[in-house]
Amino acid sequence: MSNVPQRGPAPRQASIAEYVLAQGEVSAAELAERFDVSLMTIHRDLDELERQGIVRKFRGGVTAQPSGVFESNVSYRLKTMRAEKAAVAERALKLIEPGMAVMLDDSTSTLEIARRLRSITPLTVVTNFLEAINLLSQERGIHLMGLGGDFDPLHSSFLGVSCVEAVQSLQVDICFTSTSAASGGFAYHQEQHIIAVKRAMLDSASRNVLLLDHSKLGRVALHRLAPLSRFDLLLVDDGASPQALRELDEHKVPYEVCSTGRDSGAGDGDDG
Repeated sequence: MSNVPQRGPAPRQASIAEYVLAQGEVSAAELAERFDVSLMTIHRDLDELERQGIVRKFRGGVTAQPSGVFESNVSYRLKTMRAEKAAVAERALKLIEPGMAVMLDDSTSTLEIARRLRSITPLTVVTNFLEAINLLSQERGIHLMGLGGDFDPLHSSFLGVSCVEAVQSLQVDICFTSTSAASGGFAYHQEQHIIAVKRAMLDSASRNVLLLDHSKLGRVALHRLAPLSRFDLLLVDDGASPQALRELDEHKVPYEVCSTGRDSGAGDGDDG
């Protein structure tokens, strides 16, 4: 019998999405048993969730984890590599001084910076990430500038031509970005419309800092974002392997390793 009774496809699909996002990866058979429906019905549900970009199907199951062409839903990214992102954000915070104009992209890594900005004011913060806008909107001492554009619910951010043009009209002191993968001296991302906004942000900042958790090193995705040399500094947590750090050294990438205060294991990366 179903653990989660549902009365129709829409609420069932919402529950399936929530379950997959929590588990990371699930078989179709497990979902059929859990929701007390046929495999055919589950596959129809998963087809719809995949169409929405929430999950990615594979033979026999479904995953919320990223691939070279699929970026994880923001709900999944908010739950992953939290200690690693926090360690990187703590180090990034030391690069910010009162009075600066700071740009944050729509990554969950930069959201960790946003959570900590109340201790450094006054500041101007520019972002296209709705999560960060909601977080900072009531903070005193922070002049918040939201970048408009086409709202993308999968990323919880504003994108498109309007967003790019808004970024291009600004000049900030420092920009913090993250991305899905870094390898061979390049940063990569799965989605072209995300790339366009991130590149505009890089061009609009006097200094650029790339935030990565260790799982992103040694990976590639469909689109090249920029050479790693485009960034003034790369921050990564202490789960990075010696091999990954050697590759950064070989490409003369300026980087710092940020301590999590514990031993880090390998995990599944996201876009940040």
